[in-house]
Amino acid sequence: MIANLAQLAAEKEQNPLIPAGPEMLVGTIAFAIVFFFFWKKLLPNINKVLEERRAAIEGGIEEADAMKVEAQSVLEQYKAQLAEARHEAARLRQEAREQGATLIAEMRAEGQRQREEIVAAGHAQIEADRKAAAGALRQDVGKLATDLAGKLVGESLEDHARQSRVIDRFLDDLEEKAEATR
Repeated sequence: MIANLAQLAAEKEQNPLIPAGPEMLVGTIAFAIVFFFFWKKLLPNINKVLEERRAAIEGGIEEADAMKVEAQSVLEQYKAQLAEARHEAARLRQEAREQGATLIAEMRAEGQRQREEIVAAGHAQIEADRKAAAGALRQDVGKLATDLAGKLVGESLEDHARQSRVIDRFLDDLEEKAEATR
């Protein structure tokens, strides 16, 4: 068999790159049929799919651009709201400081007023206690002076009216002397 093929090849010295005439005709017809099928059936479907893909990509790009613009708008709104919130917070802090300062000033004034009331009440109490002590001391000194004078004189000085006048005059004289030395 190989010998037959080698003999057949030796008989026809033909270029292997150029096919024989009937093969060329069959090949051309087959190519035309395949080309016509591709051109009528496959090529429109391929073009349709490519067009749909191109439209989808362009639509996706447009949609992405629209979403980007919307996102930028939302970002700007967020920044504006954030700035407004910061401004409001600063305003509230300032109001709180002012209210705190006012409250502190009111509390200081109230504390000062209460302190002055307490001091005035203390001075009044001290003055009342001093007067009570002076009255009690005056009576005690008068009683002692009357008893001592009675022992010196040798008789009883029991007349209250006269005792009071004598004691008051004596104590007034003592007070005048004490004030004069100051």
